[in-house]
Amino acid sequence: MDYKQFWNSINQKNDEIITLYANYRAEYSDITSWQFWMIIFTLILPLVILIFTVDRRRIFELFFYGYTVHIMSTYIDMVLGRKNLLIHNYFIFSALPNAINITASVIPVVYLLLYQYCTNKGKNFYLYSVITGLLLTYGLTTFNEAIGLVTLSNGMTKFYIFLLGIVVTYLAYWFTRLMKNIENRL
Repeated sequence: MDYKQFWNSINQKNDEIITLYANYRAEYSDITSWQFWMIIFTLILPLVILIFTVDRRRIFELFFYGYTVHIMSTYIDMVLGRKNLLIHNYFIFSALPNAINITASVIPVVYLLLYQYCTNKGKNFYLYSVITGLLLTYGLTTFNEAIGLVTLSNGMTKFYIFLLGIVVTYLAYWFTRLMKNIENRL
């Protein structure tokens, strides 16, 4: 195949996949399913909690940290989904068959509030991140797996998810601290 033939084939297969996701969502993940509403609930509830608990004096620093966690989590989730390692069986939009409720709300809000707590109270962020990561991985992922919202496949394990979570939270922490140090020097 030449360059143009490759892209024609890729685009054709992509159109087929988009149609499959749309048909699947219409059949199994529409507004009449409890799974759809569970996803909506887990998307909105953490954001509502955040509104009432965020330290408004440090809002830009905290949101920078949370946004960094969100972006890295979303990209990792997209790669894991594309490689069929972490499959989200239900989703809000067929064009975005990922767990935006988890990567855009639950995980960033939990870790943002953890970052806020640890930095306000002088607690060890690294230790608390490990504990939180274990709770999220072996609690939330296990629960989501048990009720059929997510499937781990092709060798993906909860331990790998835990390690990826630690990498994300630590990198976001270091990057936020770096930006905070730069801000303090200005």
